[in-house]
Amino acid sequence: MKDIMNTPVVQENFPKERNEHPFAPFVRILGKGKKGSRSLTREEARAAMGMIIDGECLDLQLGAFLMLLRVKEESPEELAGFVEAAQERFQAPSLSVDVDWSSYAGKKRHQPWFLLSALMLAQNGIRIFMHGAEGHTQGRLYTRHVMTTLGLPVAANWADVEEQLSKNNFAYLPLEALSPRLHDIIQMRSILGLRSPVHSMARLLNPLKASLVVQGIFHPPYSPIHQQTGLLLDYPKTLVIKGEGGEFERNPDNDCLARFVDSGSIDEETWPALFERRHVKPDSLEVSAMQALWRAESDDEYATEAVISTAALVLKHLQNQTMEESLNSAREMWQKRDKGYL
Repeated sequence: MKDIMNTPVVQENFPKERNEHPFAPFVRILGKGKKGSRSLTREEARAAMGMIIDGECLDLQLGAFLMLLRVKEESPEELAGFVEAAQERFQAPSLSVDVDWSSYAGKKRHQPWFLLSALMLAQNGIRIFMHGAEGHTQGRLYTRHVMTTLGLPVAANWADVEEQLSKNNFAYLPLEALSPRLHDIIQMRSILGLRSPVHSMARLLNPLKASLVVQGIFHPPYSPIHQQTGLLLDYPKTLVIKGEGGEFERNPDNDCLARFVDSGSIDEETWPALFERRHVKPDSLEVSAMQALWRAESDDEYATEAVISTAALVLKHLQNQTMEESLNSAREMWQKRDKGYL
């Protein structure tokens, strides 16, 4: 609490009123009119999110804070501060991980083929930590449900994560277990009617300090914000795409603009579409179709290329390959996958 009230800008520009709640200055910074309001500094954002996670603000204040940020749109400095506050509270173990893979959107047009990409990469020695949330938007298919349906383990704590990484090079931990408070805020979407900044910061959490952080977003204007935030957080490598449905999944029917950070440098690249004509989306999202594709019991060219090209994105930036090399590597992995795994 002492750190929060000692934030210089808050003290100098927004003096504490008598009996004022300690969180009130952060709401005032964002909401003091067109001329008086401004973005939070990185330190202010860290302090504010720390209070939120620790339950030191009122629900009324939280709702106002989240919606003021939503209207303004969060800055990279604010997101970096939010992420740092969350990381300070994770108490995450020291585990070696290659890829931090966030899954927060859910799918409504296509199955989550990216999950097969991750499993395929894991079978080839790439250690992947996936985290996500579910249930905040109706009509979507979420990773946790898919994994349960496929008979894959869902971690409940860090001990489970360590065991699953050791056994399978892959672990999925729901945000509910990672940070119950952040999970509860994401679930407020049905109450507030809008996504909150937690949907953005969750994609950047990287609690195990992976070498590569991959993120799928739905709205293209957010892509450079995520890219800049990864740079501020000093992540070795980050990769952001407009993913299918908002997940980190390549849509092979379209060109794919990938924004990335590598060793302190920002750049971007375009992966050309793999098909001349767009495919028709399936009538329903059956998890059994994912199992059938993995087992080579069905032949779906869109799904196959979605799996391969999503994995290729990871390989290119994790192993410093060219686009052609990474696509060839991913195709070879797909051909040699353990078809009996699912």
